[in-house]
Amino acid sequence: MEKKKGIWEAYKFSIILVGAIIIGSLIGVYLGEGAKKLKPFGDLFINGMFTIVVPLVLVTISSSIAGMNDMNRLGKILKTLLLTFVGTGIIAFIYVFITVKVFPPAQGVELSMPAAEALKPFQTGDQIVKAITVTDFPELISRKNMLPLIIFSIVFGLCVNMIGEKGRIIARGLEALSEVFLKMIGLLMYYAPIGLGAYFAALIGEHGKELLGSYARAMAIYYPLCLVYMFTAFPLYGYIAAGKEGVRALKHVISPAITAVATQSSIATLPVNLDACKEIGVPKDIREIVLPIGATAHMDGTVLSSILKISFLFGIFQVPFEGMGTYLSALALSVVGGVVMSGVPGGGLIGEMLIVTMYGFPAEAFPIIATIGYLVDPFATMINASGDTMASMLITRVVEGKDWMKKNLG
Repeated sequence: MEKKKGIWEAYKFSIILVGAIIIGSLIGVYLGEGAKKLKPFGDLFINGMFTIVVPLVLVTISSSIAGMNDMNRLGKILKTLLLTFVGTGIIAFIYVFITVKVFPPAQGVELSMPAAEALKPFQTGDQIVKAITVTDFPELISRKNMLPLIIFSIVFGLCVNMIGEKGRIIARGLEALSEVFLKMIGLLMYYAPIGLGAYFAALIGEHGKELLGSYARAMAIYYPLCLVYMFTAFPLYGYIAAGKEGVRALKHVISPAITAVATQSSIATLPVNLDACKEIGVPKDIREIVLPIGATAHMDGTVLSSILKISFLFGIFQVPFEGMGTYLSALALSVVGGVVMSGVPGGGLIGEMLIVTMYGFPAEAFPIIATIGYLVDPFATMINASGDTMASMLITRVVEGKDWMKKNLG
């Protein structure tokens, strides 16, 4: 009996969420289009998450940096963060690259489409400026501008830290605000099973038939690929981070993964991720710096889906997906797309437009990959969000040493 109780306590929230999503999906299948009437109940939960997450990002990042006594530690965290994000992105690229080479996603697809133009130069100057800055302060507190908000939060926290004793009052205030917003998240999560169940009912009711359409082959490739990546790369990351204890800690990744699938947003999953990393033993300063940044800039799932889309378009337009220049540009574009989309539902349309523009595909190509983007978004976001948890563990291993889990949990 004690063993069963332990399992229930460890997985209770995940089991409740999965149960709610399954029930919601069955309702969607049964009611069909009529299930769309339940969508407002799901929107209540998602809107609540988005409302809280912007101030949460601001206060958690700035308070962590403002209260940090060792600035060398901050530098080590950020440097390790960059290397980790790039490293896991490259590993994700290797997974999907091998997969689309062995199983071309557009094989057997014959469409009468205009020919693709020659490869066009990719002008990113304006896109970079828009991705990291805003024109006015009110735009900074919009979830559509998460990367500028993160940059502002980092600079603000640094400035509070740099003014010394005078900044201590502000740092303590930011820390208190962080706890307040986390408590608000805790209250909102009581509604999560109802909200996510209703959201999935509406989603299946409206779009269930499309999931069985002409993109079945691409989905049959992508979904198993995501699971293979999670069940092979994640245990490896966990072992590197903390040995066997790190692998066992993967049970805490379940809640962020499920929330990400349901909300289709790394940012909306951020509060759940923060709680998961706390349970794992990731130090407060590391999780409150790495996770908000990761929700915008650590997109392994986006790397997987972007290469799938690019390969799919190459196949449809009868262009060979080959050559080192093509591979490197695809890798670079997938990473850029992950940063630009900023972890919000629908943001993938921007990355898809970049793909069409860079490779000179005609306008007809856009709806083709936009449809793929919609279908893969839940699993892509699952990899993105749960991958942030793994990145936090890897970064903690470098910053804290090999026994970090025992030290922070013991």
